[in-house]
Amino acid sequence: MPHYMVQAAYTADAWGGLVKNPQDRAEALRPSIEGLGGKLVSFYMSFGEYDAVVIAEMPDNVSAAGISIAAAAGGAVKAIKTTPLMTVQESMEAMRKARQSGYRPPS
Repeated sequence: MPHYMVQAAYTADAWGGLVKNPQDRAEALRPSIEGLGGKLVSFYMSFGEYDAVVIAEMPDNVSAAGISIAAAAGGAVKAIKTTPLMTVQESMEAMRKARQSGYRPPS
């Protein structure tokens, strides 16, 4: 199953709620991912541009987009970014396909 990295930045109101009532957002998110046929692989809190990083297996791009849209629509995040991930083997196959493509840069 394809893997995706979802990065989310919480709103000030969401942070306020988490400060008042600390909670495990991984466990809150898990049923939503599983409900779309996916699996929560890992969940990290971070600092910088994004506050949370999720690695999830999802059946397809539509399902991955669905969980991102649901999170964005919930109002607790001010920014969300979903990145499809490839295994090293998949990336090597992509490199072989690139070699076979015949693409030539502008000259």
